[in-house]
Amino acid sequence: MKAPAFQYARPASVDDACALLAQHGGDARILAGGQSMFATLNLRLSAPSLLVDINRIPALQGITADAEPGLVRIGALVRHAETAASSVVAREVPLVAMAMHHVAHPAVRNRGTTCGSLALADPSAEMPACAIALDATLVLQSRDGGMRRVAAADYFQGLYETARRDDELLVEVLFPSRRPGEVFGFDELSRRHGDFALVGVALRARIDAGVIRDLRLTTFATDPMPVVSGAAARIAEGERWSPALGEAIAAAAVRELEPDTNHAGGPEVKRLQAATMMRRVLAATFGRGAAHD
Repeated sequence: MKAPAFQYARPASVDDACALLAQHGGDARILAGGQSMFATLNLRLSAPSLLVDINRIPALQGITADAEPGLVRIGALVRHAETAASSVVAREVPLVAMAMHHVAHPAVRNRGTTCGSLALADPSAEMPACAIALDATLVLQSRDGGMRRVAAADYFQGLYETARRDDELLVEVLFPSRRPGEVFGFDELSRRHGDFALVGVALRARIDAGVIRDLRLTTFATDPMPVVSGAAARIAEGERWSPALGEAIAAAAVRELEPDTNHAGGPEVKRLQAATMMRRVLAATFGRGAAHD
């Protein structure tokens, strides 16, 4: 199928883009990578009256270490491939670097943007889970409201639903730089490597004198949005790693999931898959064993 007719604008600045969004509101769509949007257009699942192409706005480019003290900035036009190849991301935000190996296929990574994935909020995508696991901050700008910052935990609000208003542009995401003692884990199950996840797990924690602190176990692709397990954090806090601890953490975290039935299976199948992935990621992260003792 072909996309419905729409108008097209290519603003030269963030202010110009925000002015267009303020004028057209929900009838406008922002075009960055377009890897998800054009599929919905061609299938006639969406029919915006205006596409706001932000690809010629220099201020939205680039990955910057210490953009602010302790924060890595990824601009709205940074492609997945650039994020995956970035030495700054590999050094300062290793969870994102780990997740990038699972993001789509090369052709998609060459056009799709890291912020675009956050803006879309697909529950099966990797970047929303990483943003929540890492306590990232999403920076939104509008003509009338100026710039505001939203914590990832507040930004994602449901199935493809976010805190971004129709008149706002996601201009960048800020990830905390890796802190001493932090460890990370990531894995996902998919039908083919590069497909959207059937279930995935992103993990951040801190090792202090051989015990686990501040575990943030995040499961995605099971529920309408990534789920951080509070029970897992309580069970792990102050404990030394053991396979039995991993079993207890996974069992508790799975009970907090509320999967729906869809083409990938029913709730029990997804809980079983999630538990397996959790145990696998926990063991790979903490069971490197002696290195943490």
